[in-house]
Amino acid sequence: MYKKSLKLNAVMNAFLTLSSFVFPLITFPYISRILLPTGTGKVALATSIISYFTMFAQLGIPVYGIRACAKVREDRDALTRTAQELLIINLLTSVVVYIWLYIGIAFVPKLQEEKALYIIVSSTILLTAIGMEWLYKALEQYTYITVRSVVFKVAAVIMMFLLIHQESDYVIYGFVSIFAASASQILNLINVHKYISLKPVWNYDFRRHIKAVAVFFAMSCATTVYTHLDTVMLGFMKTDADVGYYQAAVKIKVILVHIVTSLGAVLLPRSTYYIEQGKLMEFKRITSKAVHFVILIAVPLAVYFTMFARNAVLLLSGPAYVPAVMPMMIIMPTLLFIGLSNILGMQMLVPQGKEKIVLYSEIVGAVVDLVLNVCLIPHFTFVGAAVGTLVAEMVVLGVQYAFMRADIQDAFREVQYLKILIALAAGILGALFISALKLGNFLTLLFSSILFFGLYVVMLFLAKEPMVKELLGQVWEKVTSES
Repeated sequence: MYKKSLKLNAVMNAFLTLSSFVFPLITFPYISRILLPTGTGKVALATSIISYFTMFAQLGIPVYGIRACAKVREDRDALTRTAQELLIINLLTSVVVYIWLYIGIAFVPKLQEEKALYIIVSSTILLTAIGMEWLYKALEQYTYITVRSVVFKVAAVIMMFLLIHQESDYVIYGFVSIFAASASQILNLINVHKYISLKPVWNYDFRRHIKAVAVFFAMSCATTVYTHLDTVMLGFMKTDADVGYYQAAVKIKVILVHIVTSLGAVLLPRSTYYIEQGKLMEFKRITSKAVHFVILIAVPLAVYFTMFARNAVLLLSGPAYVPAVMPMMIIMPTLLFIGLSNILGMQMLVPQGKEKIVLYSEIVGAVVDLVLNVCLIPHFTFVGAAVGTLVAEMVVLGVQYAFMRADIQDAFREVQYLKILIALAAGILGALFISALKLGNFLTLLFSSILFFGLYVVMLFLAKEPMVKELLGQVWEKVTSES
């Protein structure tokens, strides 16, 4: 009933990823120059702290909800009951979290200083709860998700240029950021009647979700800890400006991670569906392709943006953010680690009901990140935070691979690494030639990226790399058939 074309889902998610790339690409150069490191650092710290409260409010439902709803998506009554139960749990925990948040604002000086900012950013807790994004993803409604998100992001871009004009406008920036990311959840609530009944079904069985939700919540805790811990620790141990420098590097990494994980994002509901239907060969086929895709995309992105980290930081953030260059270079390999752990964890282990393995990997990663941050941040500030993030992501992937080695090693063997290395070498030589011309940041990034990625793809195609050949063949077939 709700089964969509996987190719259409991938295309729609690619558009969504593109919007996530273009939105900060348009706004961050302007915002960073207006608010400067201190202003962007205040908003980044508030966002990271609120993410912990959001984590407790969500209880792991964003991931568990996809799997739970995907299993019953063919039965409207069962889907309605499942969705309502999860929504009620989410709303109750949100109320509790808001109480604790306001206690924190009242008694923690760091939060009191920016009370208005924290209250505004905290609206994401309620919006995320009522939005039920997990339901739409379970039903593979990626066209709707994409169109809705892009519309709100465009509106947010306009608002930023109209409303933010001086360094003191960082509170407005916080509001617009939340508007871009979460306000579209209101539309989700309005449209949800198309998929489930809003009439209470009563006789709810909340207990059936508790065990799984607890595991997913623990996973969420571990992930959120090592994802935001560096920013929060920088904010409390150092200065808002240090947070601003670090966020300039992380902002670029986040944009690139969206690209790397774009295919994997649409696979969780489909993977769950295949496992539920016993279609194990189909499950293995799409996950193997996902691993192949991540390696082909993540490796060149990490190499290129390590080479041109200084140009990227100067172009996107301005001369005030030069200290962000080193942490950006350090965290670039995480593109590959995050991309692969996303496939192994969210797209393979979770659909098979092995989410506890994901939990173990993330707990280990969080502990490693915490220890390294405590040791390194006092002496190396944001550079130390970057090292902690790099090692933590490497550890998460290592633990997951150790558990999944027997199931996933064939997918890694299918990747033709020598061809990738040769293509990378060609791309690097082309990019270095452009760099030597010293054309300025914009032109250097423009022409070097065209030459680097152009040579990379051409060399892989000439070497008959299977996935590149298949993808380019499909594009050519589309073009010739339409003409």
